[in-house]
Amino acid sequence: MLKKLFWLSISLFIFILLFSTKGHSQIIKGQLIAGLNLTQVDGDEVYGFKKPGLQLGLGAMIPFGDKWDLSIETLYNEKGAKQKAQYPIQADSTTGAYELFLNYLEVPVLVHFTDKDFITIGAGFSWGRLITAREYEHGRQTNTDAQNGVYNPNDFNVLVDLRMRLYKQVKINFRYAYSMAKIRTRQYSNVTGSTWERKQYNNLLSFRLVYMINEARSEKNRRQTP
Repeated sequence: MLKKLFWLSISLFIFILLFSTKGHSQIIKGQLIAGLNLTQVDGDEVYGFKKPGLQLGLGAMIPFGDKWDLSIETLYNEKGAKQKAQYPIQADSTTGAYELFLNYLEVPVLVHFTDKDFITIGAGFSWGRLITAREYEHGRQTNTDAQNGVYNPNDFNVLVDLRMRLYKQVKINFRYAYSMAKIRTRQYSNVTGSTWERKQYNNLLSFRLVYMINEARSEKNRRQTP
């Protein structure tokens, strides 16, 4: 199912891009996206944006109005959390080390506003499907995977996006994303026997480079359209 969704998204992107080169109404802008994520999981008792990951994908931007665009993307998005060992190995082999890998196929949809052809701000939502999951506690891998139900297979996020032109067709892009629904509920305990429950959410900072396709033609056509 995930492979079919991935190739369907790419096929749709290529179709939209090719179709946009014809006609005189809208010329849709394409996007090639590559970036670095810094992530954490709120509610996992591990703190800080310490888990790096990749973000790769394609996108299309549909112009409307004078300065507005609607975008849709297909992304491979790596999330998770990380903490180094906090203390020497104890008698029970605990060190406090933790690392979580959550990899998603994600489809964001955003509305963008461009000011003076230099700064573009945007906001929207995304749906992500968990494709792989690995978890390590105290240096040992747990039985967590993408299929055993430990983590919600769907991740719905709210997004805020800021991009600026770096050079010609290349833009530098900052994006913040946060889960709208919990991705996991987990029980914790301590040495005194106290227990508590935490709901967990993905928390993501992305720093991306976006290469724009058809942007000059699209903006020229927008200015000429009555």
